[in-house]
Amino acid sequence: MSYDVVVIGTGPGGYVCAIKAAQLGLRTAVVEKRPNHGGTCVNVGCIPSKALLHASEMFAEAGHAFADLGIDVGKPKLDLKKMLAHKDRTVEQNVKGLDFLMKKNKIEVFRGTGRIAAAGRVTVTGEDGKEETLETKNIVIATGSDVAGIPGVDVKFDEKVIVSSTGALELSKVPETMVVVGGGVIGLELGSVWARLGARVTVVEYLDTILGGMDSEVAKQFQRLLSKQGFTFHLGARVTEVAKAGKGAKVTFEPARGGDAQTIEADVVLVATGRKPYTEGLGLKEAGIETDERGRVKTDGHLRTNVEGVYAIGDVIAGPMLAHKAEDEGVAVAEIIAGQAGHVNYDVIPGVVYTNPEVASVGKTEEELKKAGVDYTVGKFPFSANGRARSMLHTDGFVKVLADKKTDRVLGVHILGFGAGEMIHEAAVLMEFGGAAEDLARTCHAHPTMSEAVKEAALAAFAKPIHS
Repeated sequence: MSYDVVVIGTGPGGYVCAIKAAQLGLRTAVVEKRPNHGGTCVNVGCIPSKALLHASEMFAEAGHAFADLGIDVGKPKLDLKKMLAHKDRTVEQNVKGLDFLMKKNKIEVFRGTGRIAAAGRVTVTGEDGKEETLETKNIVIATGSDVAGIPGVDVKFDEKVIVSSTGALELSKVPETMVVVGGGVIGLELGSVWARLGARVTVVEYLDTILGGMDSEVAKQFQRLLSKQGFTFHLGARVTEVAKAGKGAKVTFEPARGGDAQTIEADVVLVATGRKPYTEGLGLKEAGIETDERGRVKTDGHLRTNVEGVYAIGDVIAGPMLAHKAEDEGVAVAEIIAGQAGHVNYDVIPGVVYTNPEVASVGKTEEELKKAGVDYTVGKFPFSANGRARSMLHTDGFVKVLADKKTDRVLGVHILGFGAGEMIHEAAVLMEFGGAAEDLARTCHAHPTMSEAVKEAALAAFAKPIHS
């Protein structure tokens, strides 16, 4: 049987691509090696981590903030088994939803490992070892990414004591101590889950800042807030060993610029040093598909590889490893294959750290604008001056708007605060249409809302804020 499109991998990029292709009238099939659709994101990433983040935030609120609001519930009792069950139910509901969407859109599903035999041919190897070959006009590689580990360090994951992000979602008890190797999004999110539940968390990061690539002012204040929550940080530290030690594990590191090594022992060590593109068994070399120095599939401006009829999207290609970036690319590829003008605006892709408070960003940082020699203005507004934030006891953080000094066009927005991940999108919409700080500042915002801080920061970028 022949198809218009065969998508290898049904993570956020792959399943969205397949659905859009089917909606555009293309005969579509998907190949998935996991028992469930959704890839890392739905099964062991974005979705389950957010379930635990929310649950642990509620636990912390009950134990600390409720009393200040006049709610006396006593000391909350943790039922970790139920909390993990909530996480599992959330995943199951999302997986069932994806199964429904595949059937609704008449997408044929092939279970097994996909390999590109040649342009127009995908071989699927099932768990029983049997192979079948699918004929197709177009192939979309959407195989995602895998845990990267630590360069030059042999890390033996047992997912109980030395864990990746996958194991960190399944701990059977709250560790007394946890070392997180990596001060990026994944490490800080999962570290904050276990910190709120009672673990003493230490972060060891190679760079001199957490959240490398984020606006440095935001990162510094965020680190201070996490320190208040009990986090300990070792920055500018190069990890040289992660190994079992007694009932726990140890992490040895040395200053990146030279100095004496240190060793920290903990009940659990979470290695969260990023992810790498997953291309194992895809047959890229045999099919003549080019990859770059980091193992990512090379694509052009239309997400095409160097082999006719083969496209790639998501974590397996260059760009931020974000589910929503992969989804946008999936839609764009489906439209391109269908003869439409699919496009992704990489300058307006928001990023969110789902801690408490959250960190959200879209567009350029100050560091990037300085490096590019762009003249810009800065508008800031603190949540401590926002009435809604005060009423909810969520006054930490601020909004920062960066605008072109000559045109007032907004170039970047950065938010540190409660609900930042929801507030960032009005900035994304504004920037998608080339809006100015004045446009945002003159748009009426409901009162009282946290979003008024976004308006005030925009006002500060071209004039003066009203409430500070």
